[in-house]
Amino acid sequence: MLEITGLSKTFGAGTVNERAALKNFSLRLEKGDFVTILGGNGAGKSTLFNLIAGSLLPDSGKILLDGRDITYLPEYRRASDIGRLFQDPLKGTSPSLTVEENLALAYGRGTRRGLLPAITKKDRAYFAGMLQPLGLGLENRMKTRMGLLSGGQRQAVTLMMATLVTPKLLLLDEHTAALDPTTAQKVLELTEKTVQRDRITTLMVTHNIASALKLGNRTIMMDNGALALELDPAKRAELTVSEVLALFWEREGKELDNDRILLAK
Repeated sequence: MLEITGLSKTFGAGTVNERAALKNFSLRLEKGDFVTILGGNGAGKSTLFNLIAGSLLPDSGKILLDGRDITYLPEYRRASDIGRLFQDPLKGTSPSLTVEENLALAYGRGTRRGLLPAITKKDRAYFAGMLQPLGLGLENRMKTRMGLLSGGQRQAVTLMMATLVTPKLLLLDEHTAALDPTTAQKVLELTEKTVQRDRITTLMVTHNIASALKLGNRTIMMDNGALALELDPAKRAELTVSEVLALFWEREGKELDNDRILLAK
């Protein structure tokens, strides 16, 4: 479904600031796979997501999505197939537009262009029906500007925007990192429910090892721009945080240098 082969990206090539952010990275996901990604600072996680989404282009390698080569496809041409959530709950939305206006833009992704599409009574009923089960009261706040919602409410709406039209691939880039623990757990539950309901192929970067082991069906660890290891799918749910860190040490000969990972045991 998603096939990444030999992907490499170097920043500042030929200068004193040259840095290889991704090195010959390969990964294959089948339809419905939910892969959680762990890694220290500078492991290449964000670069990987930027290359998949098209906001960066690789130096070499190939990206196939559902059999289609998207390696050098412009970002806007991938938008209808790839949904993405960021750490910042407002990124990827328009804070000055209302909840329903943001949803309308997402609803028309890949089919409408130009100005904000007209929102019909049927659209409003559909949006309200999708928001109500979230249990956040958002179905009563559809006229509220996105910028006035709480972080958890914004991220819940953003998740809905990314999946309102079911994408072929969902990228979750530490999408709960800016939220308090209670709200983060709520958003993770919504994420899991949405992904399972629509069998969305998903990659999720997280700093929380416990969440990485619980969610999805696969967990990989990245280091220094490469795939360091993939945890055994049959055993990963039984692993403790300490055991995961020990496996990383055994493979890479060093500790994870991400304070948030080390503190989120």
